[in-house]
Amino acid sequence: MKKLAKILCLVLALSMLIACMAGCASSNQAGKPADETPAADAPAQAADGTSGEEGGEIVIALITNTTGDYAQYGIPVHNGAMLYIDQLNEAGGISGKQIKVLEYDDKADGVESVNAFNLACDKGITAVIGSVLTGATIALSDATYEVNMPQITASATAAGVTVMEDTGEVRTNVFRSCFIDPFQGEKMADYAYNVVGAKTAAVFYQTGNDYSEGVMQAFVDKAGELGLEIVASEAFAEGDKDYKAQMTNIAAKNPDVVFAPIYYGEAGLAVTQGRQAGLTAKFLGGDGFGSIKDYASAEDLEGTVYCSGYAPGTESVAQFEADYQTVYGEPVPNMFAPLAYDAAMIMCEGLKAAEEAGLTAGTEEYKQAVIDAIKNMNNVEGITGTYSFDEFNNPIKSAAIIELTGGEEVFKEMY
Repeated sequence: MKKLAKILCLVLALSMLIACMAGCASSNQAGKPADETPAADAPAQAADGTSGEEGGEIVIALITNTTGDYAQYGIPVHNGAMLYIDQLNEAGGISGKQIKVLEYDDKADGVESVNAFNLACDKGITAVIGSVLTGATIALSDATYEVNMPQITASATAAGVTVMEDTGEVRTNVFRSCFIDPFQGEKMADYAYNVVGAKTAAVFYQTGNDYSEGVMQAFVDKAGELGLEIVASEAFAEGDKDYKAQMTNIAAKNPDVVFAPIYYGEAGLAVTQGRQAGLTAKFLGGDGFGSIKDYASAEDLEGTVYCSGYAPGTESVAQFEADYQTVYGEPVPNMFAPLAYDAAMIMCEGLKAAEEAGLTAGTEEYKQAVIDAIKNMNNVEGITGTYSFDEFNNPIKSAAIIELTGGEEVFKEMY
């Protein structure tokens, strides 16, 4: 009887142990992030970024900010990039391989962006699209440069994304589909002087913001070269909503134009409060003005002009706009979606070159082949323009001039 009791105890203990192990396994699987939970029938992921099934997968990361204060930028970037990749996969992918995208939300935070990248590296990625805002993208660029990971951003415009500001060293692995801050500032100073005919200008910008300060300084420098006099310079800090004092100071100088390299929410407030202060000058902006029509009245915005990387309603983007509407159930919200579509196209062209060379995804040779292919692009056609890259990995392309007319943002010309 004693022996029988011992045997029964052992059987019971073993049964409890098996049940416990099964419960732990189920709990761990449920706790994984959605983008890292494999389907039940998915092949095992290899360390080289390809799957075990025939044809395989090329694994990349898409790091954007789809939640938080600036999600209105990150969501279009996410959607534009995914639209291109989904279409490419439906057409057969690259060399018979599907592009597998690991999606991460960095909430426009540099630490979160780097954390996402590290997680993605653990999953065997071979390229990165992201991030969205300048600060997060520079932090991500620091991390990708250390391991020579191909990276492209659709929207981070600061020169420091591809060039280290302290040393001037080029991050040879990092590219962008948008133009850079100095380009915007110089372009709009030239436009103000040579097209608008302005003789005097004021600037209104956000302190502590790389984008705003960079574009502003480029405008001021170019204005000095042209003979466009800066008669007032006013600024605000992040979170400020009351600009009445600054607008009153600017109005007192009666400039021909006011250049405000800020984002559209704050820009709408600035235009509204400027008009309330008696300011009659034409407002000019950079690409951050996209969607400003929703943040100020049509009357106050009439005649406002900004530069953009996207010419809505034109023949080159008609199919993209129709596809975006079909997939996401809404019109293209701003230029960031088409620029992300182009960014994904550019990265996939690099991946295609590496695949055609017969290299193994995830290896150092493969990543370098992707980088070299992008660097050597020569007038590759995108929906926002043709792409070649300069020595700083910035695209060589024209800017679209958008004018506010009757409350709508209307493409005026390429400049």
